[in-house]
Amino acid sequence: MAFALEICAGFVFIVLFLLSSFYVVSIYNGLVTLRMNIDKSWANIDVVLKQRSDLIPNLVETVKGYMKYEKGVLSDITRLRAEMMGAQGPAAKARASEGISAALKSIFAVAENYPKLQASDNFLELQKQLAAMENQIADRREFYNDSVMLYNTRIRALPDMLFAALLGMREFEYFKAQELEKQNVEVKME
Repeated sequence: MAFALEICAGFVFIVLFLLSSFYVVSIYNGLVTLRMNIDKSWANIDVVLKQRSDLIPNLVETVKGYMKYEKGVLSDITRLRAEMMGAQGPAAKARASEGISAALKSIFAVAENYPKLQASDNFLELQKQLAAMENQIADRREFYNDSVMLYNTRIRALPDMLFAALLGMREFEYFKAQELEKQNVEVKME
């Protein structure tokens, strides 16, 4: 009888150990999956940011001949593009991206003073492509922020919070619209 109880207790212990192990592995795999979604969604944003940066030299060359007196606007966007290409990580790229978005708005606002530029097919095509990329960035930023929200929620809630703390998992920052993007475009005529 004592032997049967020992076998039964051993069996219960093994079952509880296996269930606990599966539960821990399930939590870990869920957190890893959410982390991978964040990485993938950031990579998708990064692709569009790179494509937009690649169009900027074409835009500068297109408007350079028309906007002879707007050298400051053109040098700003060239400088911001260089910052963007050198930025490391989501936070730095988000800051650089907001600067480029504001500079592009300024260029398009100043371009309204140059009817020949506005009539240029090349300029119109670049403007259309850049506007489409801004929309893609906004869409992908929304997906990234959703992924971050799901991950951050999981690592703040029990029992995932305990495992996340043990594994050193940290919260991610949202890709926010900065104050610069929320402001109206101010154009300075030089």
